[in-house]
Amino acid sequence: MKYKSNTGFTHAQKDKIGVLITNLGTPESPTATALRPYLKEFLSDPRVVEVPKAIWWFVLNLIILNTRPKKSAEAYATVWTDEGSPLLSITKAQSKALEARCKTEYGDDVVVDYAMRYGNPSVSSVIDNMLAKGVRKLVVLPLYPQYCASTTGSTFDAVAADFTKRRWLPELRFVNNYHDRDSYITALANKVKAHWSTHGKAQKLVLSYHGIPKRYLMNGDPYHCECHKTSRLLAEKLGLAHDEYMTTFQSRFGREEWLTPYTDETMKSLPDKGVKSIQVMCPGFSADCLETIEEIGEENREYFMEAGGEKYEYIPALNSDDEHMDVIFDIVKENLHGWQLGGENALRADLARALGATK
Repeated sequence: MKYKSNTGFTHAQKDKIGVLITNLGTPESPTATALRPYLKEFLSDPRVVEVPKAIWWFVLNLIILNTRPKKSAEAYATVWTDEGSPLLSITKAQSKALEARCKTEYGDDVVVDYAMRYGNPSVSSVIDNMLAKGVRKLVVLPLYPQYCASTTGSTFDAVAADFTKRRWLPELRFVNNYHDRDSYITALANKVKAHWSTHGKAQKLVLSYHGIPKRYLMNGDPYHCECHKTSRLLAEKLGLAHDEYMTTFQSRFGREEWLTPYTDETMKSLPDKGVKSIQVMCPGFSADCLETIEEIGEENREYFMEAGGEKYEYIPALNSDDEHMDVIFDIVKENLHGWQLGGENALRADLARALGATK
């Protein structure tokens, strides 16, 4: 196997530390043509769909990729902005805000960048760019507060797959989760309180998380438990009684059972139970995207109102809010602890030149 050398590498290069934040990904445009390769990459990941490969190949290529791209494109078109995908533009803003904090604290010794697990910018291309800038130690922070094999685990897979092709590996620190971090819970609570101060308090706060097949929980994935812990801690911070909030799971597809209760079915049933006003928050999403803006903000609103609801409000994700970026920066600082910064590699360069190196 031919191992890849770091682009732009020189033996005299100054060593730096890298901070890479990641999120799920987005198609290049809200069109069926762009959705097809994006969905193929996403749904071909065995972390996402744990079905025997031969069976799933036929389902994915002969059915899903011939029907779903057009429908998904129509949904993306409703949330697309002049800056493109909301997830991509928000992640860019998060990276910029984190970079500013790192620069103030560490100067030019820390390189900050962002990548998408599926689509672009890809994990591998961004790592390549960071190593070209001299990154020798790397912190990877997937922006998924709750650990799930389908998201956080898959991100590690992408990093590891890239590393298997490299000659010189950077030292790596990988953040698994931050679902019960007090500053993160406080940031969520303050977002809710700010909404309450403007719009008042609804009868119930619904905390909706992205769903996964129940089978994954049975096989040992901690995601379900971490979601419920986030909800419990947030409710405690807000002083909510048990009947004033609930945890639900959204975005399921396929026929097997997923984590329950389902968000859409909950919306259809709450009015008959006397709950006429709700506010919905998605604590598992660090940035607003199709699943929050369209699915929660529009689709589930319709379910609730058509079932007899009277007031439905979506509370946005933390996005690039200052308080959220302070939380992320604190996580980064903890993971940088003990790593020395900077340093010119004159001796390394001299030794290499003595043996005939030209870089």
